[in-house]
Amino acid sequence: MDHDDQSPVTGAPIALENLSKHFGKVVAVDDISLGIKSGEYMTFLGPSGSGKTTTLMMIAGFLIPSAGDIKLDDRTITTIPPYQRNVGMVFQNYALFPHMSIFENIAFPLQMRRTPKDEIKKRVGWALELVQLPGFENRRPSQLSGGQQQRIAVARALVFEPPVLLLDEPLGALDAKLREGMQIELKQLHNRIGATILYVTHDQEEALTLSDRIVVFNDGKIMQVGTPDDLYQMPQNRFVADFIGKTNFLTGSVQASEGKVCTVQLEDGILMRGLHRDSFATPKSWATYSLRTENILIGDEITDTPNAYEATVEEFLYLGEFTKYHLRIGNSVGLIAKSSNRLGRGILSPGSKIKVGWDINELLLVETEVPA
Repeated sequence: MDHDDQSPVTGAPIALENLSKHFGKVVAVDDISLGIKSGEYMTFLGPSGSGKTTTLMMIAGFLIPSAGDIKLDDRTITTIPPYQRNVGMVFQNYALFPHMSIFENIAFPLQMRRTPKDEIKKRVGWALELVQLPGFENRRPSQLSGGQQQRIAVARALVFEPPVLLLDEPLGALDAKLREGMQIELKQLHNRIGATILYVTHDQEEALTLSDRIVVFNDGKIMQVGTPDDLYQMPQNRFVADFIGKTNFLTGSVQASEGKVCTVQLEDGILMRGLHRDSFATPKSWATYSLRTENILIGDEITDTPNAYEATVEEFLYLGEFTKYHLRIGNSVGLIAKSSNRLGRGILSPGSKIKVGWDINELLLVETEVPA
């Protein structure tokens, strides 16, 4: 097998069918179904205890599902032990053997598969090239930085050329700058090898940066599956809107709807117009809208929109590239707006009266409730 040009690794599709996992009375994963495409970089995102790591561990074979099925390349692997699944795994703590050299660490999965020695040498060399650490064969893990140890863990997971690579919070132990560098390297690595990558994180920025698609978990259920842009721009519910990015929630009673636009009355009689969904509730029901902080226009940025109001600046936080304003419309409608800082644009002081506004498309329905 020739490893000189580029990796022969190619991805395989994964299907989760009605998958559940119970720990006693606790339902960790609750009847989820999901299709992962061959060669896709998919991220499982959610808070602690949402079910994302449990799902990954079932795919890896370290946990047996309470119900449901897991298929890899159309073959059921639900009860097959981990070492027979042909899946690479990278843990948060790297799990390198401290008493072994880097060569021995990376070679370990190949030795378990009784790969011939000359083939092991070739493959370890290829894996080290892949993670850009050639010449590190004779070092020990303790002689490497955190980022280098992480790369060795990836090399060990890839050396036997699995079609699927599973990564469980792999950058959690790294500092912010190193983490950013590793994110870029993981993305480039994926482009080179073409394996299917499943990546678990609770870091929304990491998920948005790396993924082809993101699965948002909460309470053992899938809240939404989509591209980073889909999830950010068109969250399907309040949880996703709140978990990904910064947003304002505005709740009021529905006054009228026409086409995809409806009018909602907030406290103090303030009327706003925004987009609703197909499952839109009837007039007089309550509707909660999401309005991203960066989509609020201030002062002369406002053009022609029905959503234009006078606001009072209550407080500001200067954050370098932008300033975050706490605003109030009327007596009770609070908003947070994010405004880019440009030379010549002054900071608005508390007590200032300013005009704010946003486009109808920026106000998106995320929750409805019919009053009792």
